Amino acid sequence: MADHTVPHHPHPPRNRSSATLALLTGTALAAASISVITLTTTATPARAAGLSPFDIAGRGATVPFIEHEAENAAYSGTRIGPDRRYGTLPSEASGRAAVTLDAVGEHVEFTLTAPANAVTFRYSIPDNAAGTGRDATIDLRANGTLVKAVPVTSKYGWYYGGYPFNNNPGDINPHHFYDEARALFGTTYPTGTKIRLQVASTAQSPTFTIDLADFELVGAPITKPANVLDVVTDFGADPTGATDSTARFQAAVDAGRAQGRTVWIPPGSFTLWDHVVVDGVTLRGAGPWYSVLGGRHPTDRQRAAGIYGKYVDGGGYRGEIRPHEAGGPSRNVLLRDFAIIGDIRERVDSDQVNAIGGAMSDSVVDNVWMQHTKVGAWMDGPMDNFTIRNSRILDQTADGVNFHWGVTNSTVTNTFVRNTGDDALAMWADTVPNVGNSFTRNTVGVTILANHLVTYGGRDIRITDNVTADSVTNGGGIHVANRYTGVHGPTAVAGTITVARNTLIRNGNSDYNWRFGVGAIWFSALNEPIQNASIVVSDTDILDSSYAALHWIEGATSGISFTDVRIDGAGTYALQVQAPSQVSFTNVRATGIAQANPMHNCVGSGFQITQGAGNSGWYTSTPYCGPWPEPQWGSGPTSPPSPTTPPPPTTPPPTTPPPAGGNPAQGRPVLASSHNQTYQAGNAVDGNANTYWESANNAFPQTLTVDLGSARSVDRAVLKLPAGWETRTQTLSVLGSTDGNAWTTLAGSAGRTFDPAAGNVVSIGLPAGERRFLRLSITGNTGWPAAQIAEIEVYGGSSPPPSTTPPPTGNLALGRPAVASSHTDGYLAGNAVDGNANTYWESANNAFPQTLTLDLGSVRQVGRVVLKLPPSPAWQTRTQTLSVLSSTDGNFWTTLAGTAGRTFDPATGNIVSINLPAGERRFLRLHVTANTGWPAAQVAEFEVHST
Repeated sequence: MADHTVPHHPHPPRNRSSATLALLTGTALAAASISVITLTTTATPARAAGLSPFDIAGRGATVPFIEHEAENAAYSGTRIGPDRRYGTLPSEASGRAAVTLDAVGEHVEFTLTAPANAVTFRYSIPDNAAGTGRDATIDLRANGTLVKAVPVTSKYGWYYGGYPFNNNPGDINPHHFYDEARALFGTTYPTGTKIRLQVASTAQSPTFTIDLADFELVGAPITKPANVLDVVTDFGADPTGATDSTARFQAAVDAGRAQGRTVWIPPGSFTLWDHVVVDGVTLRGAGPWYSVLGGRHPTDRQRAAGIYGKYVDGGGYRGEIRPHEAGGPSRNVLLRDFAIIGDIRERVDSDQVNAIGGAMSDSVVDNVWMQHTKVGAWMDGPMDNFTIRNSRILDQTADGVNFHWGVTNSTVTNTFVRNTGDDALAMWADTVPNVGNSFTRNTVGVTILANHLVTYGGRDIRITDNVTADSVTNGGGIHVANRYTGVHGPTAVAGTITVARNTLIRNGNSDYNWRFGVGAIWFSALNEPIQNASIVVSDTDILDSSYAALHWIEGATSGISFTDVRIDGAGTYALQVQAPSQVSFTNVRATGIAQANPMHNCVGSGFQITQGAGNSGWYTSTPYCGPWPEPQWGSGPTSPPSPTTPPPPTTPPPTTPPPAGGNPAQGRPVLASSHNQTYQAGNAVDGNANTYWESANNAFPQTLTVDLGSARSVDRAVLKLPAGWETRTQTLSVLGSTDGNAWTTLAGSAGRTFDPAAGNVVSIGLPAGERRFLRLSITGNTGWPAAQIAEIEVYGGSSPPPSTTPPPTGNLALGRPAVASSHTDGYLAGNAVDGNANTYWESANNAFPQTLTLDLGSVRQVGRVVLKLPPSPAWQTRTQTLSVLSSTDGNFWTTLAGTAGRTFDPATGNIVSINLPAGERRFLRLHVTANTGWPAAQVAEFEVHST
């Protein structure tokens, strides 16, 4: 965790006598063979490299590449490893093994298992004697023919000494040996092609160690959409990277916000000497292989390429805030389809040289490649509703992601992380609580320091459906802890911490301060006991752990349960107990434990166990307490285990009956005519409007077809896009079929407008009838040159959206779906329909106009609305300028009450009643343009009455 102000990992000095290290420098590596660091310990070598994180079905990220390990390919060099001893070259390799090439002509040859036109390969070359790194090239060949010489460097690796490390080869502890390079082939090679990485010269580097290669088929650059602001043609940014384009980018995103237009990054390599600060804008590129941001200020080394939200005054960032960086958090930001590949070669925790930073609420980072920065995304709250998805985070000097200081309802999902210099994905509830965050469906490989996945404090946190492999030192796979500055009292671990359906491979390692092993899943209560939480670990596979599988240390914990957990292979113990705890175990099965006694426990009865059914292999009534044994590695599985319990399906089997009511399309099989990258058809029926299907670009028409499983009564389709997206109109028709062969047009081709002010929801009435198959046929999109659908929902018999409770006869709006154009902190739109006038919705500040929209579920007779603010006298008199609009379909709106000042007076209960022309309406909208009491729209209750 790359803290800006305090040392990381200040473990208590359990044993200050350090192991003797044989320094691994460029001089040591100048010989024809690889030298490895000699430790005082003598661990048993592993028998095989073992599982890949991509062997695990149904968990982890969906990635666009196929990974090949060098040691499993054809090679003429020398295999090194497997070895997990910290400071050795193979210990940092994926699978703990690699191939070293040290002579001209030596190579690693991979055979393509799918067509590819690009590769990313992980390698290591020696440092130079000065610690400034060396540059070299290695040949990329296809079927023996030279494709190109690919540059490689050691400038972004090789750190020394103690935390936070330095670039002095004369110091101890060399580590962070590997880096990654990528190359486009210039053509697509078919399955079966032999791709070589081959040494052409040893003059620049005496050795080249190859760990792995990721091959992929990269699509053509995304075509520039209409009505965008172009950083090159409109603002003069330099796509060659020869000059600094920071001011040009800043002008472009400022104009994009003012004009409500997307900012476009065309193909090119752009140099930025400083952050670009974004707020209320979409910044999109032609794809992360084509639109690349990089660079660093030549003299002010704390300034470098990065996209930042505005900082919150008094928030998590405690350094200098320049005027254009103030006033955060930024809101409604979308960053998509580009790369940030920096030039950070050292770790200085106070430097803001991260790919993404600041504070962003209601914002999304989508398909962004982050490499060679300090941290991929260090987010300093308070901030809310932030998502990183479908991205790659590689080769960081510190963390991959850190949610720091009051980050709430935020997530990292479907993201691949590798070779971070500190925690891969972290949440740190420093001083202000982190609440409701999640890390889901990510794949994490080779974390050099600390943990793969961790929450330091935090309430109601979810860590689910991830795959992690190869943690190197001073941490484990999953860590739940009351540790580090500001984690105590209200910010400590609390609520329900859900750790479910994760697979951990070769996790846990030796801590070079403590001089003993850290478990694959471990708990620490250093700052204060963990006692106000329910920590639920379930459906989890812990495979081939380097030391213990489960570990407790530094303070008492309680409320921890393990259910349906498989431990298969552990270098020392199944359980390592160094602190009191109360833990329950049900169906926890352990095999392949190195020690005959599976438990190390020196706290005796302070470790209280409650056993359910189905446990085996980990419990003894006479646990061991004594000196630490040497680990014995490689006893884990070499083929992936079958799931402990089936993961929750994204699409139920076709024989599953559709739901009796609600949306029968949710979770059903869905087929698209095409998809772009990871934006697959299943996203449109997963019940999550923040994920979406996107077709191939510039290839209309496109179709999306849902199979409801059996003939169902259908009279309406509801289409959604992510709520924060800009207005766009998609031209589409809706067709129905009973057999999937003969199709009938139910709604003719027409422009359907998705408006964020209405939640980006379109409702389409259909002729009532029985259908099994529904199809969208899409021929145009004004917002992007592709078909895009986040959710397709289907209803029949005039059934309302998922909330099917009949509306009340009094206040028709009570409990109905409500959508706001924005919100502040926890003051959500739903507060305006919860029947409690002491809770309220508040929009983003200083951002008029704002809207609040209600869906009554069906057309209802409406004659009056009543607006309320909290009745407390503390809510002083204020006048909000607003109008009331209505619609029967959510697309076309009529003004019922024109814009006027409406005064809320605590003397009369802070209630405003507005009479409307009598008529039938389904949707009601408030349009608020001013408020004399606060610079935001505020509504505690939005009531709708028939008379």
